[in-house]
Amino acid sequence: MKFSHTLQFNSVPDWAEHYIAYSNLKKLIYQIERDIISTSIDARGDTETAQPTEETFLLDSKTRANTIFIPALDKELEKITTFYVSKEKEVFEETEKLLADVAYVESFETLPINIPSRRNFSRSFDSSDSLNQILKKPTRQRYSSGSAGSFLSSDDDEHQLNSPVNDETNLLEISYHHNPQLTEDEQRIYHFWSNPLIEAERIRLKKRTTEVYVWLSELKSFVSLNHTGFSKILKKYDKITNSTQIKSSYMTNMVGEGYPFKKSSRQILDEHIRHMEEIYAKLCTFNDIKAAAKELKTHLREFIVWERNTIWRDIIGLERKSHGVGIKAHPTVEELEISKIETPFGEVNVSAEYWKTAFILTACTGVFAILLEARIFKAVEVRNCFALLVFSSLLWATEVIPLFVTSLLIPFLVVCLRVMRSNDELHVRLDAHDATRDIFAAMFSPVIMLLLGGFAIAAALSKYHIAKMMATYVLSKAGKKPSWVLLANMIVATVASMWISNVAAPVLCLSLIQPILRNLQSNSSFGRCLILGIALASNIGGMASPISSPQNIIAIKNMMPQPSWIEWFIISIPLCILADIVIWIILLWNYKPAETSLLIHPIRASRDPWSNTQIFVCVVTLITIVLWCAEKQLEFYLGDMGVIAILPLVLFFGTGILTKEDFNNFLWTVIILAMGGIALGKAVQSSGLLAIIAHQIRDMVQGFTVWEVLLTFCTLVLVVATFISHTVGALIILPIVAQVGDSLGDDNTSYRNLLVMASALMCSAAMGLPVSGFPNMNAIMMEDEMGVRYLTTKDFLKTGVPASILTMLLVVSVGYVLMHLFLGY
Repeated sequence: MKFSHTLQFNSVPDWAEHYIAYSNLKKLIYQIERDIISTSIDARGDTETAQPTEETFLLDSKTRANTIFIPALDKELEKITTFYVSKEKEVFEETEKLLADVAYVESFETLPINIPSRRNFSRSFDSSDSLNQILKKPTRQRYSSGSAGSFLSSDDDEHQLNSPVNDETNLLEISYHHNPQLTEDEQRIYHFWSNPLIEAERIRLKKRTTEVYVWLSELKSFVSLNHTGFSKILKKYDKITNSTQIKSSYMTNMVGEGYPFKKSSRQILDEHIRHMEEIYAKLCTFNDIKAAAKELKTHLREFIVWERNTIWRDIIGLERKSHGVGIKAHPTVEELEISKIETPFGEVNVSAEYWKTAFILTACTGVFAILLEARIFKAVEVRNCFALLVFSSLLWATEVIPLFVTSLLIPFLVVCLRVMRSNDELHVRLDAHDATRDIFAAMFSPVIMLLLGGFAIAAALSKYHIAKMMATYVLSKAGKKPSWVLLANMIVATVASMWISNVAAPVLCLSLIQPILRNLQSNSSFGRCLILGIALASNIGGMASPISSPQNIIAIKNMMPQPSWIEWFIISIPLCILADIVIWIILLWNYKPAETSLLIHPIRASRDPWSNTQIFVCVVTLITIVLWCAEKQLEFYLGDMGVIAILPLVLFFGTGILTKEDFNNFLWTVIILAMGGIALGKAVQSSGLLAIIAHQIRDMVQGFTVWEVLLTFCTLVLVVATFISHTVGALIILPIVAQVGDSLGDDNTSYRNLLVMASALMCSAAMGLPVSGFPNMNAIMMEDEMGVRYLTTKDFLKTGVPASILTMLLVVSVGYVLMHLFLGY
C-alpha cells in the first residue's frame, strides 16, 4: 500500500489536517522535477540529445530546488510540533486528573466507608508528587464471576453500574466463591470493592483509564506516522534530485530535534502509557501488568477497528460519488434550482432534476400502458410482451432508473403479464406459478456462472498486482519515443481488457501513465493522445475474449452452438490487433505527438519478486483458460464453460486468496443486468414475439446477401451503442439478430452465430462519444494537477468517430472472412 493511503487510513480522523501533508509535498517534488527538466532542456538547446538520466541536469538546479522544498518541510514540521504540544498538554492534564481520582478512591482504608469531600481531597493532592508514588498504594480489585483470571468486560461494567445493589452483591458473592484461594489481602480487597459506591467508582475509573490510554496511543501513532512521512518524502526528494545528504541531515538536525520526535519526549509519552497500564492493573487485574496491557490493547484494537470502519465507509462513499460524477454529467444551474410545493402534509422541496426524471418516467409508463391496450398483435401474450420490450428498452436507454433495477423489474412483469407460453406444440399461456419457475430457471444460466468466474480471475489478478507487474514490464520496454510509448500503452490496455474487463483495465492503465503525464509540458498534445489511446484500446479489448465485456457474455448466450474460446480468439485477436493499429495511426495523424513532446518519462518495470500466491493465481488462471479453450473436447465430462468457471471461484475463495469482501465487490449490477436481459430474451422468444419480429425483418432484407445483412446490422448496432450503453444495446438487439440469422439459412446452414458475434463486436467498437462505454467516461474525467481536463468531446468526435467507422469496416471485411472460415459455414 502507498504511504499516502497508509497515512489516510491510519490517521485519527479529527487530527487529519495536522498530519504531514504528504500528497502535497509529493506534488511539489514532481513540480520541481518538471521545472528542472524544462530548465535543463532550455539551457542545452539541443532537444535531440537532451535525454534525461538520473545523474544529469538534475544536479545543476539542486540549490534552487532546496530553497523551494526545505521551507515547505519546515512549515510542516512547525505545524506538527504546535499541534503535538497542545495535545500533549491536554492528555497529560487528563492523566493527572485520573491519577488524583485513583488516589482519592484508594484513600478509603476501612469499612464502612466515610467518603471525604472530593474537592478537599483534590486540594490536598500534590500534583508534583511522583506518579510512581501514587501508584504504589495498595490494590483494591476483584475477579469477575467466571473462571479465575477472567474479568468483566466493559459491557458487564455498564450493566453493573446501572444495577441494583442486591444484584451487585450477588455478583460479588459468585466471584468470591469461584475464587476461594484468595490471599488475606485479596479478601480485604474483595470486601472493599463489594461496597456499591466503590464499585461504581471503579467502573468509571476503568472507562476513563481506557479512554486516556487510547488517547495516548493515538498521540504515539501520530508521532510515528509523521516521522515515517518525513523519512519517505525526503527519500523521494533525494531520489529525484540525485542527492544523498538532504534526508540524513534534515532527519538528524531538524526532525530529530523537533519536540515530538525527541527521545526524551517519546520516553515521557511511553511512561504515561505505562502508568495507564498500572492503573488498569490496580482496577481490573489484581496488579497483573501483563494482563492489564493485554486488555488495554484489546480495547485499543476494538476502537481502531470501529474508527477505521467508519473511515473506510466514508472513503468508499466518496469514491462511489466520484465514480458517479465520472459517469453522469455535472448538474446545470437549472437542475440545481429548487421549487417548493405546498401539500396537505407540509412544504416539499423539489429540484428541476426531479421534475425531469418524473416526466421521463411518466412518459415511459404512458407508452407502456398504451401499447398494452393497442391491438398491434392478435395474441394477448405477444401484445403484452411487445409492450414489455419497448418499456424495458426505454428505461434502459434513458437510464431514468438504474439499469439493474430495470432488469429486476422484468421477471416481475413477465409473470404478471403472463407472456410466457409452454414449449409444446400447443403453446398454451403459462400461469403465474409455471411462468415464475421457467423465468427464474432461465435467468441463472451457465453464462452467469461464466461471468462470475471472469470476475474472480479479474479480482485476483488485480488484488495481487499481477496485471500491474505485467503491464509495467511491457511499458518499460517501450522506450521514450512518443509513438512507440503510445502503441505499447494501447496494447497493454487491450490485453488487460481481455482478462480484467474493459471496466477495470482503463483505470489500471491510466494510473500507470501518471509519471508520463506529470512530466509533460502543459500544452503537450501527447497527454491527450495517450489518454484517448488507452480509452479506445480498452474498448477494442472488449472484443478480445468471451469474458472481457458483458456484451460478449450475452452474445454467447444467443449463439448456437456456443463457440469455443479458441474459435473466439482466432476471430477476435486479429481484429483487435488491426483495430489498434488503425486507431494508433489516426491518433498520430491527429495529434502528432512527436512534434510537441520532447521528453517522455520512462516507466520502470516492477522489481518485486513473485510471491507464491501470485504464482498460484497465475497457474489457476492459465489452467482455467486452457479448460475453457478445450471445452468442446471436454463437453462430455464438464458440460459447459459455466461449470469450468467454478474452478477459480472455489480455488481463490476456498484458499483465502479472495475474501468475502472481494466477493461483495463483484460488479453485481452488471450480473443483474445480464440476468434481466436473459429473462427478457426468454420472454420474447417464448411469447412468439421474437419469431414475428424476425419474420418481418427477414421480409425487409429479402434479396440481401448475408454480407449486406451483416453490414446493415453492424451499422444499426454502431449507431445505437454509440448513444446508449454497450451492454444495453446488446441486450436489446442480439436476440433479434439471432432469430434473423436462423431465418436466413436453410436446414443445414445457419448464419445466427456470424451475425450475433459480429454485432457483439460492434457493440464494443462504438466509441464515438464520451458516453460510449466506461473507458470513454473514465478518460473524459482525467484532469491535470490544475484541475483542467485533458480531453473534450471534440477529441472523441475527431478520433473516436472515424475509429468506430474503420473498426466496423474491419469487422464486415476481415471479420466476415474469419467467421466464415472458423464458425463452420
